[in-house]
Amino acid sequence: MKKFDLPLITDTIFYTAACWFVCVGLLRWLDVATWACFTAATLIALAAGTVLFLLLSGRHRRRALSKRQQEEKEKLMLHLTLEQDDAVRTLLANALRADGKEVTLQDDTILLDDAPLIPVFTMQPVSADTVARLLKTYGKNPFILACNALTPEAERLLSSFSRSAMPGEEIYALFSRTDTIPETLICGEIPRRTARTRLRIAFSKRNAYPFFVSGAGLLVMSLFVFFPIYYLVTGSLLLIASVCIRAFGYA
Repeated sequence: MKKFDLPLITDTIFYTAACWFVCVGLLRWLDVATWACFTAATLIALAAGTVLFLLLSGRHRRRALSKRQQEEKEKLMLHLTLEQDDAVRTLLANALRADGKEVTLQDDTILLDDAPLIPVFTMQPVSADTVARLLKTYGKNPFILACNALTPEAERLLSSFSRSAMPGEEIYALFSRTDTIPETLICGEIPRRTARTRLRIAFSKRNAYPFFVSGAGLLVMSLFVFFPIYYLVTGSLLLIASVCIRAFGYA
């Protein structure tokens, strides 16, 4: 069953409503009859909402796919960080073999095209100090560093010695392309911001100030426009919202 895309629906309703209010204001300013004004504004808003829905749906699908892939990559990197070293080497070797690479395991070392592939998966980006220790250990012999990420200093140090790295994006692409992502991942669930957290942020007491300023500004503007009813209603609602948020909002 297709997942209900609430952000897409709310975006479409918001833009449709905004278009309707703008059309009503313009048509009333042109002194169009009330029934014609509301009918035309409704038709225009529905047409604009339909077009925007079609345009935004593709963007939302791409954004949802990108978000899912990012979460999957984070889970894989966390798994490789917490997994035992021999298991990590086995996973990397199997993924590389499935991708058609010549890989051998020799004395707990992965050899990729006769160059050792060194897995260094850490929670923080690999530092220049770690790269320097590897350069000291391997000397003039080439190697490939597999890691979650590198600091800018580490990247520059590797490049200056003509060494290469296989960062997290490339590793995830390899596992995804070869369909070798482990079915069971260690600590696979990445903590997410819950609905309660979002609610606390949206209804924080400090948000009362922008509501109050916006509402007061609209009420002041109602004194200088031809059709003050829209400004009066919206401004009053914003002021009421600011009072409610200030009184009952989260500290």
